[in-house]
Amino acid sequence: MGKNFVILADPTCDLSKELQERFQIGIIHGHYTTPDGVEHKTTLDWTEEERDAFYAALKKNPNGFTTSPPNIEECSAAFESYAKDGVPVLALTISTGISGTYDFMTKAKEEVLKKYPDAEIYVIDSLRFSAGFGIMAIVASKMRDEGKTAEETYKYLEDNKNRIHQTGWMDDLSFVAKKGRLSNAKAFFGTLAGVKPIGEFDYNGLTTVIGKAKGEKAAYSVLLDYMERHIENPEEQIILIATTARQKQAKEYKEMIEKRFSPKEIIVVGVYQSCGINAGPGLMAAYYFGKPITEGLTEERECIAELLSGK
Repeated sequence: MGKNFVILADPTCDLSKELQERFQIGIIHGHYTTPDGVEHKTTLDWTEEERDAFYAALKKNPNGFTTSPPNIEECSAAFESYAKDGVPVLALTISTGISGTYDFMTKAKEEVLKKYPDAEIYVIDSLRFSAGFGIMAIVASKMRDEGKTAEETYKYLEDNKNRIHQTGWMDDLSFVAKKGRLSNAKAFFGTLAGVKPIGEFDYNGLTTVIGKAKGEKAAYSVLLDYMERHIENPEEQIILIATTARQKQAKEYKEMIEKRFSPKEIIVVGVYQSCGINAGPGLMAAYYFGKPITEGLTEERECIAELLSGK
């Protein structure tokens, strides 16, 4: 896998089997438990029927599903499989604001270094989830193709991860609020009929609701204007749109972004078990590189408020 180093990610990157192969990205799989108490290995490969059945079951019994990340032993085994041959490893994890995966991978790295002290293993806390995290893995792949080393790629991602934006909505916040994946959740808890809560990543690796639009038409307009104010060099970017059970809206959003920004490519990605169980069916958002996100989301909140007011 790869040219001068390998890229490994946990399954919350939501990169399908096809994208894993295209960008040569390996997955250290985690686990999820269904309401019948059976534990399963995560998969990033399913049919439309399997996806729809999963989200129907999740909506019916949201508290019956749980997730767990790859454990230390699983991470160690993955790292060691490359370290023994002297191949550098760049590993990326979901935000520490959401999961303990980064801690597990860091401890796994320490264990492998005891056995292979000269091994190169770099672990990155993405401070993102789903396609926001997946974009980092894709950028790492492109840098590897350009001949960059694992260390150079690691430093670039650490310095620039705060430039990855989430611009979209979660129209059923019950799941993320209950799972602690959303800041200021109490103000927006539950399903708000006709209202589209607009989320952005914050400094703590969580999604923060920075505004709410009434209806899809208004939400699309605000999202596109917000993106225009924050995206940088869209013609050079691969933009990812992640959706749980909002495929129609994701397709519409993709067409709007293509028309307005003409990016290099837009890929609609599914949200699989690890993120889906905690996000629920209502996620539809675009992920891209842009201006650095401000501390406390001060500028971002002001921007959304202005756009929602019609100024």
